[in-house]
Formats: sequence, C-alpha cells, structure tokens
Amino acid sequence: MKIIKRNGTEVMFDISKITMAVSKANEAVDEKVRMTPVQIQRISESVSVACEEMGRSPSVEEIQDLVEKAIMAHGAFEVAKEYITYRYTRSLARQSNTTDDRILSLIECNNEEVKQENANKNPTINAVQRDYMAGEVSKDITSRILLPKDIVAAHEAGIIHFHDSDYYAQHMHNCDLVNLEDMLQNGTVISGTLIEKPHSFSTACNIATQIIAQVASNQYGGQSISLTHLAPFVQISREKIRRSVEKEMEAFGVQPSEEAISKVVEDRLRDEVRRGVQTIQYQVVTLMTTNGQAPFITVFMYLNEARNEQEKKDLAMIIEETLRQRYEGVKNEKGVWITPAFPKLIYVLEEENIREGTPYWYLTRLAAECTAKRMVPDYISEKKMLELKVDKNGQGHCYTCMGCRSFLTPYVDENGKPKYYGRFNQGVVTINLVDVALSSGRDFDKFWKIFDERLDLCYRALMCRHERLKGTLSDAAPILWQYGALARLPKGEPIDKLLYGGYSTISLGYAGLYECVKYMTGKSHTDEEAKPFALQVMQHMNDACKSWKEKENMDFSLYGTPLESTTYKFAKCLQKRFGLIPGITDKSYITNSYHVHVSEPIDAFTKLRFEAEFQKLSPGGAISYVEVPNMQNNIDAVLEVMQFIYDNIMYAELNTKSDYCQVCGYDGEIEIQEDDHKLVWVCPQCGNRDQNKMNVARRTCGYIGTQYWNQGRTQEIKDRVLHL
Repeated sequence: MKIIKRNGTEVMFDISKITMAVSKANEAVDEKVRMTPVQIQRISESVSVACEEMGRSPSVEEIQDLVEKAIMAHGAFEVAKEYITYRYTRSLARQSNTTDDRILSLIECNNEEVKQENANKNPTINAVQRDYMAGEVSKDITSRILLPKDIVAAHEAGIIHFHDSDYYAQHMHNCDLVNLEDMLQNGTVISGTLIEKPHSFSTACNIATQIIAQVASNQYGGQSISLTHLAPFVQISREKIRRSVEKEMEAFGVQPSEEAISKVVEDRLRDEVRRGVQTIQYQVVTLMTTNGQAPFITVFMYLNEARNEQEKKDLAMIIEETLRQRYEGVKNEKGVWITPAFPKLIYVLEEENIREGTPYWYLTRLAAECTAKRMVPDYISEKKMLELKVDKNGQGHCYTCMGCRSFLTPYVDENGKPKYYGRFNQGVVTINLVDVALSSGRDFDKFWKIFDERLDLCYRALMCRHERLKGTLSDAAPILWQYGALARLPKGEPIDKLLYGGYSTISLGYAGLYECVKYMTGKSHTDEEAKPFALQVMQHMNDACKSWKEKENMDFSLYGTPLESTTYKFAKCLQKRFGLIPGITDKSYITNSYHVHVSEPIDAFTKLRFEAEFQKLSPGGAISYVEVPNMQNNIDAVLEVMQFIYDNIMYAELNTKSDYCQVCGYDGEIEIQEDDHKLVWVCPQCGNRDQNKMNVARRTCGYIGTQYWNQGRTQEIKDRVLHL
C-alpha cells in the first residue's frame, strides 16, 4: 500500500511511523494517563486496516485523522490532545514552505497528484512543469490573498470547487468561440505581425493554426472554430488554380475542353484541401502552447452554416477530408497509427444528412466509421438545438460549444442579429451536490436550506471571478481583444463591456446529481419515483442563475461540470467528512453532472432519452454519452444511435476504446488492474505495465484523454458498463 505525502509524492505505507508518532505523544503526557505498548500497537493496526479499506492511496492528512480518532476511541484523551497540538505546530511550520515543496516535487517528477491531474499533459516535459510551477504560485496567492477565506475553506473541503485557481492570479478567462471568419476575412495581427486575408485555402488553414495556438496561450479553457469559415477560401483556390491551369494549357499550345480543364482544376483543388486539412490536424497535434499541452480545440462541421449551395459543397469537401484524415489517425513514435486527443470534432446531424438517400448521407456514414474507430466526431442534433437554443426574437439557433461542452446562451446584438462567434465564458464554480445531501442528513427542509447557502457561496465565488476580469485592458491579450478572436477593442480599453448583457457567460457548475438523489430518496434518479426530485434540484439551480442574472445583468448559466481530477478530490473530501457510505461515498469518484451512474445497467436509447430531460436544464453546457464495444464491424448500429440522437437529444457522443501496446503490438483494449491498492494499466497480451510504452485513449469528460488519469477517474473508467 502506498500513501500520498503533502508535497504530492507517493511512498510506501510504513506502520512504524504511526507507532512512533503515537509513542512520542504518549511519552509527553503524565505517566498515569499513558497508553500501554499493546494499545499503541492496536491503534497502528486499526489505522492500517482503515487505510486498506479505502481501496486507494490515502493522504498523510487522512492517516493523521484516523490516528486521532483511534487514540480517542481508546479513551486516551490527553494523548490525543498532545498529538493534535503536535500536528497544529507542525502545520504552522509548514505554511511557509508548502508551495516550495510542491514545486520541487514537480521538478523532480514525483508529485503523483499533479502527474495525473490533466489527462492531456505530460508532467515530465519542461513546458508542462513550468506551467504547473506557475500554477502552484497562483494557487498560493489565490488562497492567501485574492479569495475570501470562507470560499477558500469551502474549496479545500470539497464543498465547492473554484475551477482553475492556478490561472486566477492572472486576468484570464475560460472558453472561447473564436471568430475565425472575422480574422481571416479582415486580417489579424499575430506577435506584432500583420496577417492579411489569405489568397488560398492552404494559407487560410496555416493561419488558422497560428490563431489557435495564440488563443490557447491567452486563456485556460477550450476553444472552437468552424470549418464554415474556411470554406470561402476553397473557391478562391479554385479560381487561382483555374488561372494557373489555363496559363499552362496556353503555354503548351493546347485547347482542352471545359470539362477536361474543370477535372484538372478539381483534382488539384482536392489535393490542396487535403494538404490544408492535414496542416490543421498535424499542427494542432504537434503544437505546444504556453500551458504545456496541445491546444484544446474543437472543430465544428455544420453544413447548414454555409451561405450558398456552392459554399455548402465546398464545406462538404473539407468535412469529408477532415473525417478521412481523422479516421486514419496519426503515427506514434513507433510509426503506428493511433487516436489523437485533439482536435475534437463535432458533426451536426441535419435533414440533408441524417437519412439514407439525403444529399450528404455519405458524410454521415463516414462520420460513423470515424467514430467507431477514433471516438470522434461527437454529434449535435440541429433539430433539438433549434428547439432549445431560442433567442429573445423567438428564433432557434444551432452552434458549437466552446471546447468540450460549454455552451453560450442565445444572444442578439444591438443590431438585432444573433451573435455567437467572438463570445466567451468568464469562468466556473461548481457545487458538490453530494455534500449538500449528506450535510442535510436526509432532512428535506434542511437540504433546501443548505442548498441555498451553498448556492450563495457559489454566487459570491463567481462574482470574484467576474471582478478579477473587470478592468482587464485589451493589451493583456491582443489576439483576443484587439485583433478579432473575441473583439476589436482599441489599445488600452478595458474589456468590461464584454462582461455584461449576455455577451459572455459565467457558469454555475454542478456534480454528483446521482449520488445526491440516491442518498435523499434511496433510489437512482432513473427511478420514476426519484426523478421528480432530481429535476427539482436542477430547476432550483436554474432559478438561482436567473435571479443572479437579473441582479447583475450577466448571463449566469447552469453547466454540467466535466470533472476530471476534481471527481477524485470531491470523493476524498466526502469520505473524510462523512465516512464510507455504501452506494454514495464508497468509490474514489462521484458522477459527472446529471449522468446516469457509470455502473448502472441501461441501454443506449433509454439512457439518451432519459438524459435529454436533464440536458435541456443545463443551458450553460452538457454532453451525454453511450459506452459501446468495438463497433467497426457494425456501422449500421452506430448510424442507428446517431439517428436516435438527432430525434431525441441535443449533444451526444459514443465512447469506445482505442489502445496500442508498444511492447508487443497489441491493438485491443488495455486493461485496468488493481496492484497493491493502486489501479494500473496492463496489456492483456504481454503484461506490459509501463505507461510510457503504451498508447491509451479514453473519453474522459467530453474530450479524449491520452496521458492517463488519477485514481478516481481511473476507477470510474474501470466501472463503466456497456450500453449497446
């Protein structure tokens, strides 16, 4: 069994250290109230057993809590008092160097918690270490100086989660919907260099990747671009290629038919589209932003976004090439084709592509094949989104999320026109619904009272995020605020006007609806008797957002939090506060947002239909998924699920597996096994356990992770059941 030290390093459990610590406290009290050596040994053994029962690596603090309780259980209150005093004294001494210790452990690559914090960051790389080091300093400043103490205390106790405190010291925001159209059509500036409107599709793709990298380096969340904004440059290249072909024919003194010229032009054009799409794919995969990872980028594919039929056909050509290249994958260091994490792809299901016989059915079938092999694209139903995303003029709109699931609310500008590209999210604070329920002791009156108190805490924390952004000058991130990604403000102008009136959103996140309902009602929220309470909880949070919006003139919006590392943190905090409660706190994770519990047997169609009711109550962001086996030989079944998505739910994905062992060449599912209370990844063919010698891709929170996960998320992945 291993334990996690305060600086994040992982070491073997040593029972003698417990015995030594208790013995020292015992020796410091009067001989008349001392414990016997046998009692001390029993305390050490009971703590060891309790740690074993956790089924994970406990922290030093958790072990010390167990020691305190065990001493008091033996009636040795004077010894317990001495032990607590010693802990407090050591805590005061550590306050001056905790950050230093964590930074040093990062540099030496032995901080287990941080190593598994982000499934798309490799902590051994200098750039990642530099970002994590800066993050530790930011967290320290945030907790000591920038945030109110009650918010810090609630965050540390897992009552709420104040997201991205490692970036809070800077004036940075969360997610973006990049206005690529404005930047390409009207030019932009990158690192002080004027970038004019491109004169070909391939150049437009190259500029787009530079924009993606610059944007990613100036915010900490996801970003999205639309392929529609690249489509006009296909026609520009077509005309350019035609002039070139005609000049060649003239030079050769031949006069081919118009049909022959057009064929040559289209062949060359397709080759340019292929190279342009390849530029985006490979640049995104190989770029490393200042936060030490590939840009968290989503690429949106929506045929009805095209402004005319020719542009739609050109967009279809780009989408087809994007899907084909993603189906192929990228080569790892061994030269084997594997599944990359980014860019995330979203394909819109619409009337012209959803059924066999429709004009773009061939794209939908290609998308299904790509999903079966590479887990992307994910799917947005135009039909359902037009129903749910309705602006103040009564018009429905279909648009992409920002990153993995953060959706903007409908917005109409001062000219009465809908606007989505160029908008952003200010940040997220998440409420732990499980903690609300457990704190109430199943008393419903108490539940709603505590719920309101916690929501007020979230509101004040969100206002801290908002106030931190207020006064930020456009000079802080010129690519965002001055050169078109989000706005074109003058130099020196604050971004304040973009924080109000719905231009940007700010999100109340939530987690653990399943466990909350299960504790309060004794049943899963999929049960017809428990579902009304679950929906009532969702509506209560929406009502809170509405009241805050009216008060502050800001778009507060409910957001189904994509817990990655936080799922483990919340679970540990719940166990510390409430102990191990069967079915509620007995796992190393809690359930994301409104999702059906990963271990609950349910078929794909029932799950999607059920979660659709909750998805529409998460206007600030949500995604649903179904877990499926290898579907590469059953594309018709994938298409059936996609058609069901179109008719029933706004945004969903299919999760499969895509792994490769570099030791033996096995390309099936890499398994998760338990080894000394720790979950490890193991190749079932050769037994390889070296994570550096295998490629594992799993959907984590709406996006694909490829750098492994903490123990909580790993257990959640292990517990997933198939829905198809």
